[in-house]
Amino acid sequence: MGSGVAGKRPPASESAPASNPVFSQGASVMSDMPTADQRSPGAIAALSGLSAVADRYDTLFCDIWGVLHDGLRENAPAGEALERFRAQGGTVVLVTNAPIPQAAVARLLDKKQVRRQAWDAIVSSGDVTRSLLVERGGGGVFHIGPDRDLSLFADLPTARAPMETASVAVVTGLVREETESAEDYLPQLQQMRARYLDLVCANPDRVVHVGDRLLPCAGAIGDLYEELGGVVLWAGKPHAPIYDMALAKARALRGADIDKARILMIGDSVRTDLAGATAYGLDALFVSRGIHRDGADDNEAAALMLREAGADAIGVTPFLRW
Repeated sequence: MGSGVAGKRPPASESAPASNPVFSQGASVMSDMPTADQRSPGAIAALSGLSAVADRYDTLFCDIWGVLHDGLRENAPAGEALERFRAQGGTVVLVTNAPIPQAAVARLLDKKQVRRQAWDAIVSSGDVTRSLLVERGGGGVFHIGPDRDLSLFADLPTARAPMETASVAVVTGLVREETESAEDYLPQLQQMRARYLDLVCANPDRVVHVGDRLLPCAGAIGDLYEELGGVVLWAGKPHAPIYDMALAKARALRGADIDKARILMIGDSVRTDLAGATAYGLDALFVSRGIHRDGADDNEAAALMLREAGADAIGVTPFLRW
């Protein structure tokens, strides 16, 4: 399988990141949440902001979509929080399931006006996918996904190829995600299965909100291929290789080894960000009004969601802020 990329994805449906108007309500929502003294035994600690725990950590691994932006524009308080953490000597590595290389992710962040001062480095599921393709050696790659993801294949020793001659397939998303569903790809997937092609899923997410629109992601196609009996290699969170890359990046930036106890993962998806961090031995902070905004409407609901996903968190906050 290479690079330890997991071949199974945890079963779960995911809702979606909040739109920017919701982001702007962070202060009022935060004040209404129960404090640690008020919460019931089944709930999780509510944090007023990152500043409440920042001194425990040297490094942050932070998700992007649903935390730093909503698919359209920056969540300004989140960017400010990361910038202030860095100003105190901390290191911030953005860890994302974007199916494109880190340089392409940086360009997208610029377009969404996410401040460059908020982060030191980026690690993407696209980076993990590229590493996996290099490990597999030569042979053609059959690509399922939109042309905007073609930077994934730039300067690789393998070239894109038709399904009939490819040695592996990669899915980065749906070509027309606004009008298609994963089931529209069933004929292609059946042909791939007949050829015993492995499928690398470059984005394990199943759905995402762009503003208020719920759109399917590559993970939905990966699920369908597994149902057909095909082999799926899942790149990105919640699997260990992307955390390995992020840890190596943080060590290089800080010029020293890093105690995992001094790393905090910040994310809005319990089944990718938080479950992955828990399995990797990292603390995690749950941003509850992102992808799970309709399901984690109070602290007890957030705690239940975490338990069902096999995840843990040091606390919950509706939106990332200092």
